[in-house]
Amino acid sequence: MGNTLKSMRTQAEKIFQASLKAVDPIVAVKNYLKIDGNNIVLQGKSFPINSFDNIYLIGFGKAAAAMARGVEEVLGDSLKAGIVNVKYDHLDKVSSKIQINEAGHPVPDEAGIKGTGEIIDLVKNCSEKDLVICVISGGGSAIFPSPQEGITLAEKQETTRLLLSCGADIKEINAIRKHISRVKGGQLARIVQPATLITLILSDVIGDPLDSIASGPTAPDETTFEDCLAILEKYQLLGEIPATVEKHIKSGAKKLIPDTPKINDPSFSKVDNVIVGSNWQAVIAAKECAENFGYNTLILSTFVEGETKDVARVHAAIAKEVLKTGNPIKLPACIISGGETTVTIKGKGLGGRNQEFVLAAAMDIHELKNVVVLSAGTDGTDGPTDAAGAIADGETIFRAKQKNLNTLKYLQNNDSYHFFEQLNDLIKTGPTNTNVMDLRLLLVK
Repeated sequence: MGNTLKSMRTQAEKIFQASLKAVDPIVAVKNYLKIDGNNIVLQGKSFPINSFDNIYLIGFGKAAAAMARGVEEVLGDSLKAGIVNVKYDHLDKVSSKIQINEAGHPVPDEAGIKGTGEIIDLVKNCSEKDLVICVISGGGSAIFPSPQEGITLAEKQETTRLLLSCGADIKEINAIRKHISRVKGGQLARIVQPATLITLILSDVIGDPLDSIASGPTAPDETTFEDCLAILEKYQLLGEIPATVEKHIKSGAKKLIPDTPKINDPSFSKVDNVIVGSNWQAVIAAKECAENFGYNTLILSTFVEGETKDVARVHAAIAKEVLKTGNPIKLPACIISGGETTVTIKGKGLGGRNQEFVLAAAMDIHELKNVVVLSAGTDGTDGPTDAAGAIADGETIFRAKQKNLNTLKYLQNNDSYHFFEQLNDLIKTGPTNTNVMDLRLLLVK
C-alpha cells in the first residue's frame, strides 16, 4: 500500500471522528440549553428558574446518559431529580440525583418496562409549577417500552413481528406501536401535563420528523385507531395478531378509549420540542474536516436510504466519474452522504449495513488508484457486531485474494464482518453515546 493511500485512509478515519465530535450529546445539549442569570434559555426562549417549584429530568435512548450529563452540567443544583433509560453499557458520569436504568435494544425487555414505569411515576403527578426536561435519542422506542394495560411485552413483540413479516412499512408499524403503548405518540406529554415540558432530541431518523424519533412520545400523532384497524385489515392480520391487541384497537376505533393526542390537544400547550443534533450536523463537520485536508467536497444527501448494495454501487460510480471527467466535483474530492440504508439478509454471516456497503463498494472500486471508501454508524454499532463500520480502497480486493478470500461469497452470505476482520479493516469505536444514523465517505485523488 502506497504512502498516498495510507494517508487517505488515515484522513478518512479522522473525518469520521470529526463528525462524531460534532454530534457529541453533551455538546449538543449545551449548544441549545443555557443559563442566563436566573433564566433557563432555549433557542432564545426564557424560562425563569424561580417560577418552578421542581425541575425534573427524564430521558431514554442510546445517548440519554450523555445528554443527561449535559443537562446536569447546565442546570447544576437547580435540578431536583432525574431518571433515564439507556441501552446496556451506554453509560456516562452523572450525579447521584440521576438514576440510570439499563435496558434492552433493539428488542425491548422487562428492565425497560420497569425503568419506564419509574419515569412515569416521577412525572405523572407534576403540577403546573413544575418543569420537566426530557432527553430523547435513537433507540428510545425500544428502550422506553410501556404496553397498554392488558397487553404484555410478548404480545407487543409478536404484533411487531407479524407486521414486519407481512410487508407493512415503517409508518404503518409505528402507527400500531403508538396505539398499543402508554407513552408513544404524544402520550408522554399527556402524562406530564400540566407541567412545562422541554424535550431535547438527538435525531436518528431521516428528515428529523418529531413524530417518528423514538415514536414521538412528546409530539402530536397524526395517526388514529381507525388507521390502525385499516392497516390490520389491509394485511389480513385480524384474527392473527394477539387477541388483546386486536380488542384494544377495535375499542379505540369505536371511540371507547381515548386516541393519541393530536396537534391541537392541550397536552402540547406547554411543550417545546427541539432537535439538538442530527445527521446533517455530522455531515457538515465531515465536510469542514475534509476541506481542511485540502479536498473539494460534495454532500450528496442526508436522506440516503434503500438497499445497501445498490447505494454502494451508485457511490462507486460517482468515484469513477470524478476520476474520468472531474464531475460532479474536481480532484482531490471528498464525497459525503448520510442517512440509513437497509440490508436484505439472504445469508447466515455476520455484518451490518455499513460493513456491507463498504464490501460492495470495494468490488466496484477494484483497481482504481487512490480511492478510499468508509462507512460507519455514528452510534459505534453496525448490526449485531462490535464494529461501527469498515474502510476499503482500490487494493482491498487484491489483499483479499492474497488471503484466499472469495469476496463475492462473503457478500452473498452477508458476512462482511468476517471479511474485513481478516484484513484488519473494521472501524471500531466502541459505544459513542451518540446516534445520528450513518456517515459514508469517498476520498478520490
